[in-house]
Amino acid sequence: MSGPVDIRTVPKPWGHETIWALTDRYCGKVLHIKAGEALSVQYHNVKDETVHLLSGHLLYRVQIDGQLTDVHLRQGESYRITPGTIHQMEAVTDCDVLEVSTPDLDDVVRVTDRYGREGTSAA
Repeated sequence: MSGPVDIRTVPKPWGHETIWALTDRYCGKVLHIKAGEALSVQYHNVKDETVHLLSGHLLYRVQIDGQLTDVHLRQGESYRITPGTIHQMEAVTDCDVLEVSTPDLDDVVRVTDRYGREGTSAA
């Protein structure tokens, strides 16, 4: 149904995410990552996502040929992550990252995590 939507802010150890769209077909978020903080090294079994760096300086690492490689995502650039691709974001400065994905919010497998959250996510 068309109309206003509820916006939800979810605190994270690296900052917070603002979920501004969530339907049975897609999800839209803004990830607010504090300088010096990092998301887990992770992958998704079914979640397909594209990120767009709105602001800040971000180290974006993606598994290419078996190793994590910095893809040098710059402000104004986007990158798609398909299921099974290991990836990680680390903020050099405060960053805002726009993420659009399938609505599989619980589909996060953390390979390593500096905050002790290794394993499968429960959102």
